[in-house]
Amino acid sequence: MSRRVGILGGMGPQATVLLMSKIIAAVPAMDDRDHVPLLVDQNPQVPSRIARLIEGTGEDPARELVVMARRLEGAGAEALAMPCNTAHHFAPAIAAAVAVPFLDMVALSVAHARRRAGPDGRIGVIASPALRRIGLFDGRLAQAGLTAVYPDDEAALLDAIRRIKAGGVDAGSRDAFRRASAQLLAAGVATQMIACTEFSLLADSAEEGAKAFDTLDVLVGAIVDFSLARDA
Repeated sequence: MSRRVGILGGMGPQATVLLMSKIIAAVPAMDDRDHVPLLVDQNPQVPSRIARLIEGTGEDPARELVVMARRLEGAGAEALAMPCNTAHHFAPAIAAAVAVPFLDMVALSVAHARRRAGPDGRIGVIASPALRRIGLFDGRLAQAGLTAVYPDDEAALLDAIRRIKAGGVDAGSRDAFRRASAQLLAAGVATQMIACTEFSLLADSAEEGAKAFDTLDVLVGAIVDFSLARDA
């Protein structure tokens, strides 16, 4: 019997739907019952991570995330996952609030980056500027012997994220993402981590020649492995 996984979703809504679609596609199912059972809390009312971490305003998202985690655990989730990189800043509060495992997308992605990194150990990180400000990946990458390298134009990436949240992927957001990937590649950083689930919606726009991987795909693999009791 597959184990049930609870999803702290809504950050943003399209990214949560994309996660679910990728989980379905990742399972070689012959029948409905072969798929991963999910409990999804699609909660777009979680306070803005951008407002809290970049602008220094707004409510603390941790409170609502803890409520969601406990709600999912109470509904029968045997593990939790969250398809939002920046919100992993609040992962310690989530993990401390429940007794079930939290599948940490950041830790999983750092382990994946370590396997994918070139000899110079540099990893391009295409993400919200909030992620760089809080150093979400920097310390863990450093512990793995890797160095995070960020694109120069953070304002363009933040604008692209806001555009995607407001109206979905458009030509402007796709171009901003491609330019970030191209700038990293031109600087000799070929291994690139897509570390914003808004950008997961246009991951196919990475510059030709970049060795890009998506943290959302890493999380999908962990969810499927946990649910189907596969060895990670």
